[in-house]
Amino acid sequence: MPTALITGITGQDGSYLAELLLEKGYRVVGIVRRSSTTPYDRIAHLIDRIELVSADLLDQTSLMDAIEETAPDEIYNLAAQSFVATSWTQPVLTGEFTAIGVTRLLEAMKRAAPKARLYQASSSEMFGKVVETPQKEDTPFYPRSPYGVAKVYAHWITVNYRESFGLYAVSGILFNHESPRRGLEFVTRKVTDAVARISLGLGDHVDLGNLDARRDWGYAGDYVDAMWRMLQQPEPEDFVIGTGHTWSVRQLCEAAFEHKGLDYHDYVRFSDKHVRPAEVDLLVADASRAKTMLGWEATVDFKSLVMMMVDADVARHAATRAAG
Repeated sequence: MPTALITGITGQDGSYLAELLLEKGYRVVGIVRRSSTTPYDRIAHLIDRIELVSADLLDQTSLMDAIEETAPDEIYNLAAQSFVATSWTQPVLTGEFTAIGVTRLLEAMKRAAPKARLYQASSSEMFGKVVETPQKEDTPFYPRSPYGVAKVYAHWITVNYRESFGLYAVSGILFNHESPRRGLEFVTRKVTDAVARISLGLGDHVDLGNLDARRDWGYAGDYVDAMWRMLQQPEPEDFVIGTGHTWSVRQLCEAAFEHKGLDYHDYVRFSDKHVRPAEVDLLVADASRAKTMLGWEATVDFKSLVMMMVDADVARHAATRAAG
């Protein structure tokens, strides 16, 4: 039974990855930060099948201890300050978690489990102000937010440790991936939650920023499969993961509201406070290398994903209302 250690196991990707690895017969251990609350909603259905250890990307010793204690075969680093908007209001903290935290984890791996294999969650936000479309593995980075800059650092420090110390460490440059478990602060979930509330008479509008920004949106359940496949290759290599299709926020709104028989024009309001200081206008993946080498491709299309998320939010709000 191989052991997988997951940072960020309580997040969207961590929960889907834990499910996948359990199905494959792994012992799954999740790193969690000590907190006065226990935000384990996404993994509540798995809590009896996984192990949890306490550690923090801000604390080198705790990471060393966690790796020594669990002796993982695979390490998946999914933890980060991952909300782009917050990276402008908390840029230093974003750098500590999302950039320097990766160095701490790599250093802990080098010392405590050098034969393990590590997956680092890179991001399409590293491409930022894109210099070519679509974006592939060798497309130059041009990040447009503190989050994107931190992810570029994390990406290159992973490459550096791989080349300098012979670690099996790879980065998956994942484009936007969503699900009913996506945080409510992200635009996709913000829209689908608003549609659910409005359709149930619990709200009357949603405030959004740039409706013309375009993204390559896929299903998180597909993307964690790509993470696992990357760590099964004979040699460590980085891969771009995405659907190869791009949709605007406006089209997201249209699809979500239309699913409940509504016209988004009647409910979507523009708000300056949701406009980024430096916008990323267009992201779309060329994942042909992943298809060829990993045998991976997306299975859930954009409109099916949006409908899945709307239906889940409607069911959640309806259940809450029924419970009083």
